[in-house]
Formats: sequence, structure tokens, C-alpha cells
Amino acid sequence: MKQMHLAAHFPGVNSTTVWADPRSGSQIDFASFEHLARTAERGKFDFFFLAEGLRLREHNGRIHDLDVVGRPESLTLLNALAAVTDRLGLAATVNATFNEPYELARRLATLDHLSEGRAAWNVVTSSDAFTGENFRRGGYLDRADRYTRAAEFVATARELWDSWTPDGTPRPFAHTGRHFDISGEFTVPRSPQGHPVVIQAGDSDEGREFAASAADVIFTRHGTLEAGQAFYADVKARLAKYGRRPGDLTIMPGVTVVLGDTDAEAQENATEIRHLQVSPQNALLALEQVWGRDLSSYDPDGPLPDIDPDPESDLVQGRVKVADPLAVAAKWRALSEAKGLSIRQTVVEATARQSFIGSPRTVAGELEAFVEAEAADGFILVPHLTPGGLDDFVDRVVPLLQERGSFRSEYTGTTLRSHLGHAEPVWKG
Repeated sequence: MKQMHLAAHFPGVNSTTVWADPRSGSQIDFASFEHLARTAERGKFDFFFLAEGLRLREHNGRIHDLDVVGRPESLTLLNALAAVTDRLGLAATVNATFNEPYELARRLATLDHLSEGRAAWNVVTSSDAFTGENFRRGGYLDRADRYTRAAEFVATARELWDSWTPDGTPRPFAHTGRHFDISGEFTVPRSPQGHPVVIQAGDSDEGREFAASAADVIFTRHGTLEAGQAFYADVKARLAKYGRRPGDLTIMPGVTVVLGDTDAEAQENATEIRHLQVSPQNALLALEQVWGRDLSSYDPDGPLPDIDPDPESDLVQGRVKVADPLAVAAKWRALSEAKGLSIRQTVVEATARQSFIGSPRTVAGELEAFVEAEAADGFILVPHLTPGGLDDFVDRVVPLLQERGSFRSEYTGTTLRSHLGHAEPVWKG
């Protein structure tokens, strides 16, 4: 049986988090991060994963109050978590558009040393001028340039990490390219796992190619087994042109899990959670993100608007824009008409992420089936509660996976690369 990889995503600014639940705790107190990280380590997870937000999102010119939460700087927080965990990988999402290679490579290498080889960098990009206003450049990159800068950024960071020999000798570095022209001496010795692990998030063709060329892990999403298999086969097939093997890239979709004592109870729990996630107000906001129009006068329990979206709208700022709002609206209308759904019911059904719903035994079997069918190498769990949303999974599902031999019972190594089954990168002197 194939071995599964598991990671934990800290809930944050997204439609997954249920704020109304009385068990929902602070999104910024260190105790919340510590609880989730310790739970993930107790479950022998590969890594703990933090997202990033570089500007508070706006909706119709106002701060989007339904997702205003603490979003502290990831690497600072992970350095603190390194002191209260022993084996768990620590992954920070850091933007390659609004940072510079020397400074970021130094911070990541520092985390890798302080954690004794558990650091990871989730590389993201931005073509968003709204976010860019928070930075000195005040601008942004054209979409076509985002991945070229990110690819050169990663390559430059690796040159910096390799500027120290494995035996601890520093050497000068020099890099000249389209986006970066730097030289000097790096201040941090080669890290315990060679380089921090590189994660890439994205499903676009550019994202898949970037992951195949440069990433160790790809964080993705897909809604069905068949979609997962298609993505898996496509990305793994791209590796050979870069001299890489299928095992060199670990594919881990983000998923939600809802448990119950029985499958029927789990379905009831899932229905309740979805309706808490998609409140009437959230339903209208989700609709406005597609339509690009103020739809506050519409009844969330009524039909979808009969007007078309405005593709040029800037009603929503700070979120990734819907690529083809007219096509999405047509798809939602077809779904609504076919099933007789209201606005809220349509949003509930159309925006659901890949979920595993059932008793612990059912969920364990479905997770294993995805891995065996090559739809994923593992999963990044996105709980709907902070900080205890992972507790039931670790207590009730992980032991079943361990009993069946599909997931580790103990860590066998000390670094994140060892958890992932990846070799230390060859030093390029």
C-alpha cells in the first residue's frame, strides 16, 4: 500500500472557516497556532502550513469584515513554533513578487537552522496592483511576468543556499538575470536539509510547469477522483523534461474532512457546516465576486440575477479575480435551474471544496483510495475551526491509517525532506 503524506493548513481568510461556532478561537494568539501545530505533530503530519495576506481585502470600497482576521508574518511565527515542536515541518507562504532573493533566502535558511531542517517555502505570485500599493514599487507585474520572476527568484535563492559548501566554507555569489542582478557573500551556512523545501500553489498551466521545474511539493485542489487523476498525470509527465523523477514532486490537494459516528451523521454535520460557512450575507458576497455588481438588494433565498456580470468590475479588491465571470455565471445559472436552487443554495453547492465526509473508517478508506488511484500523494487538511479543527481527525482517522499501513506510526527522520521521502539536493558548487 502506498504511503500517504499529510499536512495541516491553519484556517484563515477563506470561506472554510466557521466564525459563528462557539468553539472558534483567536486567529492571532500564539496559543491557537501552537495548538494546531502540536496536534499535527501528534498525528505525525509532514508539515504545518501558513497562508499569506499582504493587504486587507475590500468589498465595494469597504474592508471585507467577514474575513478580517489576524494575519501575522509567517516566518516570524514559524520561528516561534520551531521552539515548541520537534519533527513537524514548518511551511510559510511568501510572495515572490514583493520580496527580494537575498533577504528572503536568509530568513528561510535561518528558520531551517533553528528548526534543524524543517523549513519550507510556499512560493506564490501576485499580479494585483491593489496589493502592490502597500509596497515601495507601488505597482505590480504583468501576469505573463509573474512566473518568470518566481522561477528566477527560486533559482537565485538556491544559488545563495549553495554559496556555502557542505563542509561550511562560504564563497562569493553572483547572479545576473532578467529580474535580479546581485553579488556578494551570503551570511547563513548551508542548512540542515540542504535547501528549504519549495512548495508551489496553483493549477494554471504556468503554475504546473513551474512546479514541474522547481517545486518539491505542489498544493492544489480538485473536486473529483477523475479530476485529481488528470492533474496528477499531467504534472508528473512534465517532470522528465527537467531531469526529474515522479517521486521528486509530491502532489497534495487541499481538502476538508467532516466526521461523524456514522456516514449519515457525517452528512448531517457537513450540511450544517456548509450552511454556517455560506450564511445569507456570505452567499451574496460570493455572488458579487462573480457578477462584479452590488447585489445587496437581492434575496439570498431567491433566484440568481438575470443580469450579466461586469467583467471589468473592481468591486472586489484583494482576491484573485474570477477568470471568466460570464462563463462562471452561466454555469451557476445552469446548476440553479436544473436543481431549482436559490442564490444561497447555488453558492453552497458551487463553491464546495473537495471534501471527505463519513465515519472515520469511511474517510480513511477514501483517502487511501485517492492515493492508490494516483489522484494525490497526500493531502493538506483545511479545518473549519481554529484551533481545534484537526483534533478529531488526528484522534479518530490517523490511528486507522496507521493500522492499515498507509501512514507512518512514527517519524523516521528529522527533516521535512525525510518526511516527504525526498533526497537532499545535490550541492552545485
